[in-house]
Amino acid sequence: MRPATRQKAHATWVQVGDGARLELHHTPWWRHVYLDFRRYRVTADAALRTIFLTQGFWASTLFRMGQAAVRRSRWALPVAVIAQKLVEIVTGISLPVQCEIGDGLYIGHYGSIIVAPQARVGHNCSLAQNVTVGIAGGGDDRGAPTIGNRVFIGAHSVIVGRITVGDDAVICAGSVVSRSVPARAVVMGNPARVVSYDGSFDYVYYDGMDVDPARRASLDRLKSLNVGPA
Repeated sequence: MRPATRQKAHATWVQVGDGARLELHHTPWWRHVYLDFRRYRVTADAALRTIFLTQGFWASTLFRMGQAAVRRSRWALPVAVIAQKLVEIVTGISLPVQCEIGDGLYIGHYGSIIVAPQARVGHNCSLAQNVTVGIAGGGDDRGAPTIGNRVFIGAHSVIVGRITVGDDAVICAGSVVSRSVPARAVVMGNPARVVSYDGSFDYVYYDGMDVDPARRASLDRLKSLNVGPA
């Protein structure tokens, strides 16, 4: 990466959309489910198809319910774990109740999706099929990723380690990510590298996105920096 581009990328990372400062508010479980459901409706998925035929929505709904039950009573954990395993068998999607996931999770495809218990995923993120958000590293560096808000993660991607993925980033299909990703970066390859700073603005849709202050600030920041391809 050119020095000037690297400097601009660093400015993008530290000033706006730092995934390390991800804040996840805990709303009632039914509200989480509703906001997840709306992600599918905004992308023009039919309501009945989403409810009855979309395994990603089933998995996120059971995850929300199980997490709410565990917060209410620690005795619910064994039941939640069993329910999670059943969901894994049916959908191929592993969302442990220990991980943190913000509003508006979109999983539009069947299975082979693994999210580590220590992982944190922001609001209005999209996960394609065969995605792994896993644990890696050793000692104090061992841990799972923190994914920022409005991040698009493409099919067959692997994101591992105690790293952060900034807001509005895109992880292209087949990427292997083991280093932190700046906000609005588009990364691809193995190992993944930054190919542009166009962000996920054309990939992630949700209710009120045009007036969302955080998204608008991120988009304005992108335009003002004019980073361009690496």
